[in-house]
Order: sequence, then structure tokens, then C-alpha cells
Amino acid sequence: MAKVLVVTSGKGGVGKTTSSAALGAALAQAGQSVAVVDFDVGLRNLDLVMGAERRVIFDLVNVVQGDAKLQQALIRDKRLDNLWLLPASQTRDKDALTEAGIERVIDELRERFDWIVCDSPAGIERGATLAMRFADQAVVVANPEVSSVRDSDRIIGLLDSKTRRAEDGGRVEKHLLLTRYDAGRAARGEMMKVEDVLEILAIPLLGIVPESPDVLTASNVGAPVTLHNPLSSVARAYADAARRLMGETVAVRPPAERRSLMDRLFGRKAAAA
Repeated sequence: MAKVLVVTSGKGGVGKTTSSAALGAALAQAGQSVAVVDFDVGLRNLDLVMGAERRVIFDLVNVVQGDAKLQQALIRDKRLDNLWLLPASQTRDKDALTEAGIERVIDELRERFDWIVCDSPAGIERGATLAMRFADQAVVVANPEVSSVRDSDRIIGLLDSKTRRAEDGGRVEKHLLLTRYDAGRAARGEMMKVEDVLEILAIPLLGIVPESPDVLTASNVGAPVTLHNPLSSVARAYADAARRLMGETVAVRPPAERRSLMDRLFGRKAAAA
């Protein structure tokens, strides 16, 4: 049965679009058929992150308004036959989306794909609420900082009150994806620790994505990080998160503290003394 997964956050710049592309690619690499849908009308970036920006002819707004059929707007990934992108419009605004139109598109996508990954714009305005409206599951992306965690708590409240599942008496299954985590800075008290974030948000931990230059490198070449460098720590974190979404039991391993060469040298001398 197809699952609709919204990737959302309260605060912008936390890695939501990167996470949407990486999770979508990781699910596809695991053999699932996946459509990744960009809901950030007017500010689309998912096509760039997935390397499809020159292939966009029709978009989500065109399909919602009946100007194009779904199969005309879907873009097949160049590297994976079972990964598709439905891009957002760059020139329209979010008022061009209607709830009835989104429901029709989601229903049609459910017939073709195992997973529909909805990349939500940040915040609580119309595009964000429509992205989560028909979700079965949600990945709440947060950085280990107070403002990001506080805004994520508000998003969790919306998922529990504004979705179709909530109105029908059900619940959207929610997961926390902690991104840009640096174990050394957390140990020094410069960012929140994992346990502190979990205590505040009180939702299951899907994964911890370490801070890494691999994310920017992959984005600049137009590839989800799980495809660009599958052996990197970031890619492995997303691959493990995708396996957990599919129901596998995979232990969450907090990223190790990165130590500089001087730290390692002085650490050895101290140990030998």
C-alpha cells in the first residue's frame, strides 16, 4: 500500500529539501518506487538538488489546475529508473494550489508508487499545510538548536490537528530527523544534545545526520547525497533512516566526535604520559 510521507520543519535552512531528496533516493535504492513532490511553489529547489532543473516542462500547479496530466509533469531520475520528481512551479504562488487538486494528484500518485515523499516549505502557511494534509507519516527535520526545536514542536501540533488523518480521528506517524549534528559541539555545550531534543519533542528518532561538507558537494553537482557518495557518513545515515521507514530494525548510532590532528596527537601523548 502506498505511503505518503511529508518531510517538514518549522524553521527554514535545516536541510529539509536535502533530506527529501536523500530519503527518496535511499528508498529507491532499496527497490521501492518513489515520487518526490516539491510543494515549495515559487521557491523550488528540489529540481536542482536532484539534477533535473533543465528538464522541467510542467509542474505541480499545472497538474492541479488541469493544464497538464500527471505523467507529463513527472520527471524520471537519470540514475534510478524507480525514482521520479514532480517539481513545483517557479513562477506561481501558493494560492494556485487547492486542497481538492492536491487530493486528486496524491490519489493518482498512490496508484503508481510505493512512496510519495512531499517536500514541504518551511513554516505554517498554505504550502506547508497542503504538503502535510494527506500524509500517512511525517519526518520532522530539526537542527540541534533551540529555535529549530521550538518551531518543530509547533509543526508536530499541526500534524496532530490539521491533517486529514487527524480530522478522521487517526494520527500521522511522526519521526524526528536530527540534521547537522556535531558530537564535539554538543559535548562542549555549543548545541543541544540528542537526548535533550528528544525530551522536548517526544517523537521517535528516525536518524541523526552529521554535519558534513558532503551535503554541499552533492547539492552542487545535482545529486542526492546517497547517490553522490554512498559510503559517506551522511549517506549512510540517510540510508539507515530509509530502512527504518520501511520497518527494519536498525540501531541509531550517534555520529562520533570529530577530532583534529592536533587533538589526536596531544591525546596520544597524554595517554602515554
